Amino acid sequence: MFLPLHDSNPIRHVRFPYVVYALLAANVAVFLYQLTLTPDAFEWFAVEYGMIPIVVRGVVAQPVAWLPDWANLVTYAFLHADWLHLLTNMLFLWIFGDNIEDAMGHARFLLFYFACAVLAALAHLALNLDGNGPLIGASGAVAGVMGAYVLLYPHARVFVLARIVVPIPLPVPALWMLGVWVATQLFYVLIGSQQSVAWWAHLGGVAAGAALAAPLKRREVALFGGR
Repeated sequence: MFLPLHDSNPIRHVRFPYVVYALLAANVAVFLYQLTLTPDAFEWFAVEYGMIPIVVRGVVAQPVAWLPDWANLVTYAFLHADWLHLLTNMLFLWIFGDNIEDAMGHARFLLFYFACAVLAALAHLALNLDGNGPLIGASGAVAGVMGAYVLLYPHARVFVLARIVVPIPLPVPALWMLGVWVATQLFYVLIGSQQSVAWWAHLGGVAAGAALAAPLKRREVALFGGR
């Protein structure tokens, strides 16, 4: 429906959002490693480091002996199914992540990102208690970044590539763009979509991001600002 290109929201408190770029690099590095694997080896890699509800719950033994069951609540967020999956998540992180790192500071943003990944995975687990397939992808953590962005910068302009008749770039308020994204996730949940997409992880992530934004932001960053 639309694709974000960039936002008009400069950073003000940090010189360089190096945590965002480190996360981008880590995700790309893991994906490049995945490309060296055969399809069967990748499936096993996803089982080892993806988030499988029955493994995290302790119903089935952890495939990686040295890895605690709970660790998969974080490691899953660095695996991706294909190039489109990776690039979509990294595009949203690149556009919106720098402002959230700016609003929170480097250390708190890193804590925030991992907390959103964990809470998104737990939302998926709660609705799939007996799930035996691996959840992978940074979508839940990135959804958290988007949830925080809506709370802190709802009026910031985001340039999106909108497909009306032909694709054209349009500036829209972040609240509109991200609001439509959230509504889309809710729509697919309500219709019971059978697509292999973790809709509840997305919704859990965006809710976590909105909830954590206020306590983790800098004192001088106002809620609902960003004009």
